Amino acid sequence: MSTLIVDAANVVGSRPDGWWKDRAGAARRLHEQLLVADLPYDDVVLVLEGQAKGGVKAGRDGHVRTVHAPGEGDATILEQAQGAAASGRTVVVTADRMLQARVGGVGAQTLSPGWLLEQL
Repeated sequence: MSTLIVDAANVVGSRPDGWWKDRAGAARRLHEQLLVADLPYDDVVLVLEGQAKGGVKAGRDGHVRTVHAPGEGDATILEQAQGAAASGRTVVVTADRMLQARVGGVGAQTLSPGWLLEQL
């Protein structure tokens, strides 16, 4: 099984499109794009933190599972990567170098937000 874990704050924050005025709306738009995208992964995990959690309910919607981080998203992303890496190929989308190193330590690969945005 292959899993793609999306650091929503990092992906949304990579485009200067006014997302900071409506974090919940930006999260909802990203979720909608992920639902219709033809990505080569069995499972897509969207990790939301802070105000962005108001845009999408936690839970599964098709092949996209939304997870609400109780605090900052990095710890939740690492937790999701640890669980997924045990069952197959795991890729985390983030530009956060510290997080890239942490998820690499549990066997996950990383891709940039730019890669994901090109796929959407």
